[in-house]
Amino acid sequence: MAAKYVYLFSEGNGTMKELLGGKGANLAEMTNLGMPVPQGFTVTTEACTRYYEDDKIIADEIIDEIYANVKKMEEITGKNFGDVNNPLLVSVRSGARASMPGMMDTVLNLGLNDEVVIGLAKLTNNERFAYDSYRRFIQMFSDVVMEVSKKNFEEIIDELKDEKGVKLDNELDADDMKELVKRFKNYFKEQKGVDFPSEPKEQLIESVKAVFRSWNNERAIIYRRMNEIPGSWGTAVNVQAMVFGNMGGTSGSGVAFTRNPATGERKLYGEYLLDAQGEDVVAGIRTPQSIEEMKETLPDAYNKFVAIANTLEKHYKDMQDMEFTIENEKLYMLQTRNGKRTAAAALKIAVDLVEEGMITEQESILKVEPKQLDALLHPQFEQKALKAAKIAGKGLAASPGAACGKVYFTAEDAVKAVNDRKEKVILVRLETSPEDIEGMHVSEGILTVRGGNTSHAAVVARGMGTCCVCGCGDIEIHDESQDKYFTLNGEKVNQGDYISLDGSAGNIYIGQLPTVAAEITGDFEKFMAWADKYKRLKIRTNADSPSDAAKAVEFGAEGIGLCRTEHMFFEADRIMPFREMIVAKTVEQRKAALDKLLPMQRSDFEGIFKAMNGFPVTIRFLDPPLHEFLPTKAEDIASLAKELDITAEELEAIVVSLHELNPMMGHRGCRLAVSYPEIAEMQTRAVIEAAISVNKNGMSVVPEIMIPLICDINELKFVKKIVVETADNIIKSAGVDLKYQVGTMIEIPRACLLADEIASEADFFSFGTNDLTQMTYGLSRDDANKILDDYFTAKIFEADPTARLDQSGVGKLVKMTVELGRKVKPGIKLGICGEHGGDPSSIGFCHNAGLDYVSCSPFRVPIARLAAAQAAISGVKAGE
Repeated sequence: MAAKYVYLFSEGNGTMKELLGGKGANLAEMTNLGMPVPQGFTVTTEACTRYYEDDKIIADEIIDEIYANVKKMEEITGKNFGDVNNPLLVSVRSGARASMPGMMDTVLNLGLNDEVVIGLAKLTNNERFAYDSYRRFIQMFSDVVMEVSKKNFEEIIDELKDEKGVKLDNELDADDMKELVKRFKNYFKEQKGVDFPSEPKEQLIESVKAVFRSWNNERAIIYRRMNEIPGSWGTAVNVQAMVFGNMGGTSGSGVAFTRNPATGERKLYGEYLLDAQGEDVVAGIRTPQSIEEMKETLPDAYNKFVAIANTLEKHYKDMQDMEFTIENEKLYMLQTRNGKRTAAAALKIAVDLVEEGMITEQESILKVEPKQLDALLHPQFEQKALKAAKIAGKGLAASPGAACGKVYFTAEDAVKAVNDRKEKVILVRLETSPEDIEGMHVSEGILTVRGGNTSHAAVVARGMGTCCVCGCGDIEIHDESQDKYFTLNGEKVNQGDYISLDGSAGNIYIGQLPTVAAEITGDFEKFMAWADKYKRLKIRTNADSPSDAAKAVEFGAEGIGLCRTEHMFFEADRIMPFREMIVAKTVEQRKAALDKLLPMQRSDFEGIFKAMNGFPVTIRFLDPPLHEFLPTKAEDIASLAKELDITAEELEAIVVSLHELNPMMGHRGCRLAVSYPEIAEMQTRAVIEAAISVNKNGMSVVPEIMIPLICDINELKFVKKIVVETADNIIKSAGVDLKYQVGTMIEIPRACLLADEIASEADFFSFGTNDLTQMTYGLSRDDANKILDDYFTAKIFEADPTARLDQSGVGKLVKMTVELGRKVKPGIKLGICGEHGGDPSSIGFCHNAGLDYVSCSPFRVPIARLAAAQAAISGVKAGE
């Protein structure tokens, strides 16, 4: 049986997202529910995949299937494609299985040409509408399909408005629209050297190709990389009969949510424009009206829309984001999908849906994106400073939070400022477009002159959890010259100046405002309690100080999976004795320096043990190469030599001797303890004495000592012997009963291969996936960015392999280690302490691999808790 590449909306349903994409599946589902959906068909994701397999050619049998379904549309609508007297016009839209708002392309009003537009004008008795639709089609087709920038067409519109002395597009009359069509077509021919395509079938196939191509445009690739969407999925294409919101005062288009996407309030939220197509609403070119006002202007359509919105939310059991058009007072539904929302709104909606009896606790946990919680865990403006600050301007509160940074006017400049100069930036734009996605991603906040709460800037910022203020019409941007600036109510702000944004109130402040840490209460506490109920993995934190440890406990950490002792040595009061230890020429001199460090380390560990209040603490012994603690510049070497009471020549010789061609694979980790056993002795003494001290005060600490960079069992035996002899002597002398564990960090592939041998000497394994990844790939994480762009362009990699756990390669090593280790020691404790411990997809892998815990930075602990719960619930649903 031949493959089927095209489905009418009536042939699909909501479960077919992999084949029909999210938009196509939802259009089919709404059709099945009997809702007023303009009919059409979906070209499947498999057709897109085949398009790329066939070297970007649509196969003849797919084209034939498209034309056959156009015929079926003609039968359904009673209109004919390309017919002058009763024309069928269509929209062509993308629709991947995962929502990618604004990342791919759309063409509206397809099927118009010089003859059809005359027939449309006669049929509707509305010449202005017909030619407005035609000029829109020329502009969109030229931009999306023929790569003639829409910006140039906007300039032509502005020129005509200036000639006519009007400000708004809808002030142009029918003759003006005819003139625009003429100018647009002339401009197209100037740019492309051919006439604008007039054959509707050609227009349709070229538009389908353009949507397929847009799957691999730069902004779509960046969005997929940010959101872990595989490039192999492809996009579907939805071809739908046009309905027109631009037919006058009884027509309009809008976007609405069944609940407030910023706050989660259970109230219809959205905007619409009279005499407009949908693109006008999201583009922000005209400021829309609140959906509430539609109750007065189009009451019948409003009441029907409210009923449909309620039905859709109950059907999908989630907040819906809907697009609609009203044509001569008749309502049509163009799209529904689970709506993007802020972190605060996501939590409120998840909790409310449970309390309303619509979903279960487990289902609610799966509705919140773990990474969204980041937005709740970052600072807000300090209230005292906020009250004293002068509000320079106000826009719409599009995405909540506080942001402060230097002003930049283009996405490119914002990216350079962040990557090259490590600045925090605020992206200031007239209005954002999908091309700005990378600049939006790196920005602390986004400020736009135009657009409403459903504009591109607002929707994308909410999805990212980025602070955003939209629609501040008082701003005038001057970015044409080298001296870029904007003015706001008489004040001038240059590029590079600081501004602050309050995305919760829509306020704009000139200068920097101080911030305070976020507080977690209410819905967050209730929701996270549900997550903790269902997760299996324990969530630990990476913390090197009592304050970090305390913050992690506040966020729900159940222990420390990685305490990096080297970070303690960089403190001002201990860097000197540590350097004395490095330059020591004898064991005695080295021990004398370590004796100075001992009480400092012991005090640190006591503070951490107290902050963790009985939770387990894994302390990694000294790991980095010693050269990192010494200067490299001649003047710094001379200054330090004087402090150390040695000559500059002697110190320089030591620096040179410590230099390594590849230090991350050199004299570090357990190798330092092999060369200098007295370091391991001092650190063991500090850990054990600290544990004895706090246990005397009623605690029951069982310290976990972790030996890093093991590749051979004999290394572990050597260092473990030092640790055990030192610890046992201290415990015996103190006359106490103290239990402790000695384990190792698994970060070298050889250790994975020999995990059964190493397990015989280890009480626990902790995967250091940062080093394990770079050693498996042979790719330095510090230098990876120099080559990754080339690999992305060549489609060798879809994502940065250092950003999330490589499950097929590194993951195979992890699974092997788990299997080998537990074969020898069934009860061995297994965890992960690399940065991947806070990455949701990596946490899912750790759950499935059978690890006992993950460890991450304090502010990622809630993210890890939620991701662990989702992994457990998804595993049960899959029949785990």
